[in-house]
Amino acid sequence: MRDDLKADLLEVGRLLVSMAEAVRTAMRNATDALLAADREACEGVIARDQEINEMHRQVDERVYETLARQAPVATDLRLVITGIQIAADLERMGDLAEHVAKTALRRYPALAVPPELREVITSMAAVADRIAGKVGLVLTTQNETLAAELESDDDAMDELQRQLFRILLGKDWPYGAEAAIDGALLGRWYERFADHAVNAGNQVVYLVTGESA
Repeated sequence: MRDDLKADLLEVGRLLVSMAEAVRTAMRNATDALLAADREACEGVIARDQEINEMHRQVDERVYETLARQAPVATDLRLVITGIQIAADLERMGDLAEHVAKTALRRYPALAVPPELREVITSMAAVADRIAGKVGLVLTTQNETLAAELESDDDAMDELQRQLFRILLGKDWPYGAEAAIDGALLGRWYERFADHAVNAGNQVVYLVTGESA
């Protein structure tokens, strides 16, 4: 491999790992802010989303420059192409963390998560954190087995979302429609965060094997 092509590919990989770490931190901080009604923390998550967006821009820029200058083929070509798609999924994960923070901010100084939802939201956040951590490892190691585990984690997230809706739609729900809508949206943000992580993992499988997961 030409040295300049190798350098470009390493930089794309580095940026993707940095993005994965950033979106994991963003969702973790957004959840902490949500459960504590911490306005300053919410604003910090929202402000730092621009850093994730900037990394996304850098990935796209480096990929297009590499395609134009290096004309990569085979596995190298798969890396630069999948880099675009993985970066898009990671950027969206950052947006979803921002949505969680904005939900908390809308209800400030009140808590956006009533006691009846706290356990399931905390569990969804834990699964999201585990998934985001695995995405970073998958990007670093290109481990197909680890990437496949993301599907099981996503199944766990889907089950938690069903639990959430059973609470929201139960006859004993005491908080009205507005709180129910907030709860449903929060569940959606965490569920979509997991879906995008799975998409990123599937792209790594394609990178390694040349076959769609």
